[in-house]
Amino acid sequence: MALKALMALMALMALRVPIRVVKGKKILRNKIIMAKENNTNIGSYKNLIVYKKTVLIYGITYYFCNKYLDRKDRTIDQMIQAARSGKQNIVEGCSAGKKSLRSKAFLVNVAKSSLKELLEDYEDYLRVCNYRQWEDKSVEKIKIRELASDSENDKQIMDIVKNRSPDVIANIAIVIINQADYLLYKFMQKIEKDN
Repeated sequence: MALKALMALMALMALRVPIRVVKGKKILRNKIIMAKENNTNIGSYKNLIVYKKTVLIYGITYYFCNKYLDRKDRTIDQMIQAARSGKQNIVEGCSAGKKSLRSKAFLVNVAKSSLKELLEDYEDYLRVCNYRQWEDKSVEKIKIRELASDSENDKQIMDIVKNRSPDVIANIAIVIINQADYLLYKFMQKIEKDN
C-alpha cells in the first residue's frame, strides 16, 4: 500500500469513518478509493489537452507573479491559487470518474470558474498598467493562438514567456486561458452527454 494511501486510511480510522475492504479497494460511503497510487487509478487526465493547457497556465502565472508583481501584493497568491485550482480541479474531477458524473461536472466547473477569475486578473493588470490587450485579429494573438493549439509547443511557449515583457506575458496567458476555457466548455458538454 502506498504511503499516501496508508496515511489517508489512518486519518479516516482516527475519525472513525466506516471503511470496508473489497477486492483490494477501500470503500468509504459508497465511493471507491483505490489502494494503489498510479496514473491509471485517477483517470487519464494527463492526456487531456485541457489539462496540459492548465499546466502551462500555472507555469506562466507562477513565473509572471514572482517576476513582475510586488511580493506584498495579495494578488500574487490569488492568481497562483486560481491557476492551481484550474489545474487541480481537472485532476480531482477526473478522479471522480464515471462513478460520480455529478462530482466530475461540479469540479470541472470549478476549474472553469478559477480560470475565469485568473483571466480577469490578467485583464485587470493590463488595464491598470495602461498596457494594450491584444485585439482578436492582432498578429500577436493569432500567432500565439496557433502556437498554443499544439501542446507539443508548451516548452517553446514557456521559453518565449521568459524573454518577454509583462504585458506580452499577460496577453499570452489570456490567449491560453481562453483556449482552456473553450476546452473546458467542450469537456462539460461531454460530461453532460455521458450523464
